Amino acid sequence: MESPVEIVQHTAGGVIGASWLMIAFPLLGAFILLVFNRFTNRWGHLLGVAMSLASFVVAVLAFFELLGLGEEQRRQAVHLYEFIPGMVDMGLLIDPLSISFALLITGVGSLIHIYSIGYMAHDEHRRRFFSYLNLFVSAMLLLVLADNYVGLFIGWEGVGLASYLLIGFWQFKPSAATAAKKAFVVNRVGDFGLLVGMFIMWTTFGTLTFSQLGEEVGKGASNGTLTAIGLLLLLGACGKSAQLPLQSWLLDAMEGPTPVSALIHAATMVTAGVYLVVRSGAFFFPEGSAQALAVAIVGAATLLAGAIIGCAKDDIKKGLAGSTMSQIGYMMLGAGLGPAGYAFAIGHLITHGFFKADMFLGAGSVMHGMNDEVDMRKYGGLRKYMPLTFVTFIVGYLAIIGFPLLSGYFTKDGIIETAVHHQPVLGWLAVLGAGITGFYMSRMVFMTFFGQKRWAENAHPHESPAVMTLPLIILSIGSIFLGGYLILSNTLMDFLAPAVGAPEVRPEFHPFTTPGLATLALVAVGAAYAWMKYGKAEVPAVQPRGSFLTTFARRDLYGDAINESLFMRPGQWLTRLAVFFDNRGVDGVVNGLAAGIGGSSGRLRRLQTGFARTYALSILIGAALLTGALLLVGTI
Repeated sequence: MESPVEIVQHTAGGVIGASWLMIAFPLLGAFILLVFNRFTNRWGHLLGVAMSLASFVVAVLAFFELLGLGEEQRRQAVHLYEFIPGMVDMGLLIDPLSISFALLITGVGSLIHIYSIGYMAHDEHRRRFFSYLNLFVSAMLLLVLADNYVGLFIGWEGVGLASYLLIGFWQFKPSAATAAKKAFVVNRVGDFGLLVGMFIMWTTFGTLTFSQLGEEVGKGASNGTLTAIGLLLLLGACGKSAQLPLQSWLLDAMEGPTPVSALIHAATMVTAGVYLVVRSGAFFFPEGSAQALAVAIVGAATLLAGAIIGCAKDDIKKGLAGSTMSQIGYMMLGAGLGPAGYAFAIGHLITHGFFKADMFLGAGSVMHGMNDEVDMRKYGGLRKYMPLTFVTFIVGYLAIIGFPLLSGYFTKDGIIETAVHHQPVLGWLAVLGAGITGFYMSRMVFMTFFGQKRWAENAHPHESPAVMTLPLIILSIGSIFLGGYLILSNTLMDFLAPAVGAPEVRPEFHPFTTPGLATLALVAVGAAYAWMKYGKAEVPAVQPRGSFLTTFARRDLYGDAINESLFMRPGQWLTRLAVFFDNRGVDGVVNGLAAGIGGSSGRLRRLQTGFARTYALSILIGAALLTGALLLVGTI
């Protein structure tokens, strides 16, 4: 079996050699803000923004330095130190894949930091919030820049910790604390898969470094081993990227502040699973293997599930969360198609980071002007009161539904077209998912910005300050132009080739294909139906009961009920059985033995009367019994 990428690494110098600063800057910011809390209370948020921007500057300089190298030199190794002497060296791998993620994390992350200055202006714990944001960015950068699975796993767990802290930031809300715990527990299931996969890699190949693993797999490995590793890595990816069956934590995670939703659930954390699959391409190669097919099936199923959930949510943030789940499903579908789909998957990941962050921050802007109200049934007609928020949100909306010439049109349609060619059934399911996307995203726009006013009398909707709207404008510009730049002329595919390999046949994006026209038609039908239901007609103030399918979607496809029935309840019963066994079994034996010794010692103590005549009688009886026994033995 051949490796999909010829592994050639070069020792880095220049800015790339100092790329560890990308991780160090936000980590230093988190340390200062957490340790010197009183000293940094007034200006800590500015330090958090500065550290994220500094990391972004290093990423940009490293990107241009990498771009100036020949294709054969675009895998630069940065050695840091020996993590486990003689076994694992800690280092960074700066290649087209990792630098693409680093630019997205630091660029969009910095815009979210800036936005948070205004959004969290009146929160008394703003300094702590920015320290958590810095910690998250640092951990995410370690995840994507590490040159081995050990470093990736440390960053993976760091992201999990930071997301737990950010989701549960408003600890006074029981729902936020519960959501943080839920996210942490569900992600541990995926982490277990990743960890076991790493154990098998080490046992089989004797290394956890990406370059060495690529060489070892290229020399030949059993299909069973590759399948096992691939499926375990997929389990890890499902946890971080909220893919079926580990998706239940994502919608509850909306309890965190809105910038958290934009950072974690749009541009960074939920894309970590896609990065893991693409980076581990050697274990999913060749195309059509069981593990690659499993990735594509999970992606197709999740994109439909997320779209269905999004149709029934009145909470604007939870509607966007269902959309995120669906769009990550498209990326996983593209990643499951191998080198033919990698560029479209990563392209959609990058453009999604822009337009989904734009919409999440836009939702936060709406909440900011509506006294933190999240129920879209209590919005209506807000375009007149929040013109900048409306325009930027519309741009993100058009991008995500695949409106021609906007970013999502090139990346999502590219995934659909490639899937129809390689996996026709999954590809046409993706077409159906695009139609549903047209409905639920249009529903969100019509309920929020169009129709009659439905807000409470004490609400006074207004536009957000410039520190919040400026990031929206920048993100919306990326949502317009980025997709065409990355996909047309195969710009991103050629750039990523040294890291992920090039497909045997270079796909070209064609706007007028059968899948493309079918997608546009279904999107138009979905948008028209949403207009009839929510734009043209009056939106009821109280959520109607709806059909079984509506209830099914409102309850997140009964994901929580399934988890409760299959895992939580049996876990409770097992716990009760263990407690019963401990009380009646382990403790029963110990307590019974102690009671037996105590009782027998009490009875034996009665023989010690303290009277000499009793002891003499005992000696006489004992001597008589001994004499009788000796006589009896003598006669035998």
